[in-house]
Parts: sequence; C-alpha cells; structure tokens
Amino acid sequence: MDNLYSLTAGELLGLLDKKTINPEEIIESVYSRAQSVDKKIKGYLNLDREKALSRAKDLPSSGKLKGIPVAVKDNICVEGELTTCASKILRGFKPPYNATVIEKLKSEGAVIFGKTNMDEFAFGSSCENSSYFPTLNPWDTSRIPGGSSGGSAAVVSADEAIMAIGSDTGGSIRQPASLCGVVGMKPTYGRVSRYGLIAFASSLDQIGPFTKDIKDAALLLGVIAGFDEKDSTSVNVPVPDYASYLKNDVKGMKIGIPKEYFVEGMDKEVEASVREAIALLKGKGAQIVDVSLPHTEYAVAVYYILATAEASSNLARFDGVQYGYRCEDPANLLDMYERTRGEGFGAEAKRRIILGTYVLSSGYYDAYYLKAQKVRMLIKNDFEQVFKSGCDCILTPTSPTPAFKVGERSADPLSMYLSDIFTISVNLAGVPALSMPCGFTKGGLPIGMQLIGNFFEEGKIFNAAYAYESNTDWHKRSPKL
Repeated sequence: MDNLYSLTAGELLGLLDKKTINPEEIIESVYSRAQSVDKKIKGYLNLDREKALSRAKDLPSSGKLKGIPVAVKDNICVEGELTTCASKILRGFKPPYNATVIEKLKSEGAVIFGKTNMDEFAFGSSCENSSYFPTLNPWDTSRIPGGSSGGSAAVVSADEAIMAIGSDTGGSIRQPASLCGVVGMKPTYGRVSRYGLIAFASSLDQIGPFTKDIKDAALLLGVIAGFDEKDSTSVNVPVPDYASYLKNDVKGMKIGIPKEYFVEGMDKEVEASVREAIALLKGKGAQIVDVSLPHTEYAVAVYYILATAEASSNLARFDGVQYGYRCEDPANLLDMYERTRGEGFGAEAKRRIILGTYVLSSGYYDAYYLKAQKVRMLIKNDFEQVFKSGCDCILTPTSPTPAFKVGERSADPLSMYLSDIFTISVNLAGVPALSMPCGFTKGGLPIGMQLIGNFFEEGKIFNAAYAYESNTDWHKRSPKL
C-alpha cells in the first residue's frame, strides 16, 4: 500500500495484526510523505529516517502501539537527541535521559519519529516565535497553525505523522488542534507525568496527544497516562480503559453550555458551527443546559501573571553554564550571564521573563501574584460548581477565530494572548479538555470545539466526542498539499 501515511493508528494496527504490512513500511511511507510536503509546512525540526527504521527493527514483542511512529514536540526530552525548545539558548542540547512519556511510548512499541517545531519555550499561540522558522498551516500556508505545539498539530494534519505528542500550558495543544483540523487533548493536571518535559509553567503544563480521530486519542492517552514517582505532581489515580468509553450514545448525558464563551466579537462561522454541534448532540439525546463560569473574564490576566512568574523562575537555569548556548569570549562571569541570555532568548521569551520577574518582585508580589492566585481559585471553583450540578461535560468553541494570517498579530502581543481566551481557564483549574473538528469556514479553514470534563474524567469527554465524531465526517477531510 502506498498511502499508509494517510491512515489512523487504529487502521494501521489492524493491518499489522493481519501481517499485511510491517512497521518499516509505515516508517517509509510517512517519511516519504514528510519529504514531499514538509518543505511547505516546516513542521519538523529533526527527522532521521535511518534512526526511525533502526528503532522499528528493535521493537518489543507486543505493545499497544507496536510499529506506530509518534512525533514529539521539541520540549520533551529524548535521550541523545537534540531537544532545544526551538530556542537558540538550547542549541546543541542532547538530554542524557528520556522523559517518562517517551519511556512509556517505547515500552508499548511506538517508534519515536522526529522532533516538531514550536514557539520558543512554548511562548506563543502561532508557532511564529520559533528561533528556527515559523510552521505554516496545512490548510492555508499563508496562515499560522496555532501554538505553541504548532509543529505537532501541523504534521498530523498534513499526514506527516500518524500521531504526535505536545504540551499544553494555556491551550498549546487544543488551539493548534482546532486550527489544523485534528484532535488534541490536555489531560487532567497530574494525569500524565511531566518528568522530562522542559518546564514553562510547572503548575499549568501537561503533555497530551494529537491524533486524526478520537479512537487514536483514547489509545495514545491510555499509553502515556499514569502515576510516576519521578514527578511530584503526578497523581496516583488508576487509568481506566479509555476505549470502553467510545460509544455512539449520549442519551442522558448532561452537557453544559457556558454563556461566557459565546461573546461579542467571536467569528460568526465559528459560533454557527459550534451551535450546530450542540444541536446535533441534543438530537442524539444529550441534555443541553445553560451554565455559568462567571470568573472567565479574569482568566487571561491571571494566566499572564502566574505563567510568566513561573517561567521567569524556570528559565533562570539557562545562563550559559550547563546547558546549550554560551556567548563568545565573555569578559567575566557577569558578562557571560548577560550576553548569553541576551543573545540566546528571543523577544517573546524576554518579554515574559521580564513580566514574570516584575510580578514577583518586592512590593508587587501581593498586588499581582498573590491576588492572581486567589482569582485562580475562584476560576477553579466555577468549574467545580458546574460539575457538582450534574454536568458530565462542558462544550465551548476552542478558539474565537479560525487560523489567522502569518504576521497578522505579531506586533500586538495582547491580541495574540487573546487567541487562547477559551482554553486558558482549563489550565488554571487543572481539569481535562479536548478539541476536535466541528466544521469548516467558507474559505476552507477548520473550526474546532472544546469538550471540558471534571477532574480525571477524560472518559466522559471521549464518550461525547466519539458520539459526535460518529455522526459527522469533519475528521475525514484532509488538506490539499
């Protein structure tokens, strides 16, 4: 078969079980596809055919993903492979160990297949802040793919990868998944180990899957989820069999629609598609109820205080001493620190470090950081109240607009930050959420909807998402490249 790259992991595993194909054929097909189209998309930073083929010949005897290639965002450590967070300051850095998610993928037979582009240190919503090059949207290469995991979303959308993993701090999986027309999930905080994920904001970061359909998302999350003693924020809660939730049945399921997520100024085609999705689920027997998340309006402000504060602390370690880039011929230690960080970090990274340092500084800590922590608790309480009222899921748009033009918001950071207005609250609360395709604009751009669940109830999200997907064909469309 010459179109293996276009299949889902579930379809490929069926062919592997019948022994009609082998893992090397999948690798060759996906690699050939990437060679053909990635010059238009630029989703990969590193892709090594020989290494992938070598890995495919040395797989465990069994595994849930045996022979399936999985692309990895460039902020997740893979032993002996360049891991740079798309930043100049980490150029040349090769971790001496694997992230826990990489170990889990390998133990289930997945083939680690290339590192994908991203906004530097995950600082961005467009994948334009990479220090290498911007990644472009497969549906329209004049537009951005979303960010920060734009590379992972784009390579899955363009059939350059069967599956991928990314990280989500304020929407960095769900927003690019929405703009590229694929499935992306942020699990409950603590569900997936962060060990080996280079930290942006440690209280918000989570690793999650990008896939072509809901079945693959349930499969991949089932592989990477689980307690890890190496991560102090990992929660020891049993991981259910997510496949058991894949039912085309939402009768009696109670889905909340928050009024704060249908605001003036959002794109009319996005709103229409999401409301059609709500009507479809209602027609299939779901109970649709209006709910309120009253502190949503504060989420962007709270996020950009807390996330930048944590980032300024986490990035203090990159000073030219131990990791990656060091300036040439420093006059003394202070000169090395200053010039290494000045030359190594990009503009957005510097902006966030400065902002984070400011809100943590003496005299401003109580006024900004402490107050933001208190409002974060109010946002979390909003979600808890909705789920206590009996809702199984909350349904919202993922992004207020479809993909925007490259460069359109580069000069206006606030406009860029508002791209994540519907996804940020989920990270602040710590609950799980998934983005999936729910339509296209008249111009052919994907539209995504977001399903939010209660803590550790990813299964209910998969139930609602699978039922919707089973009655639509948005996920079967592919960009013409």
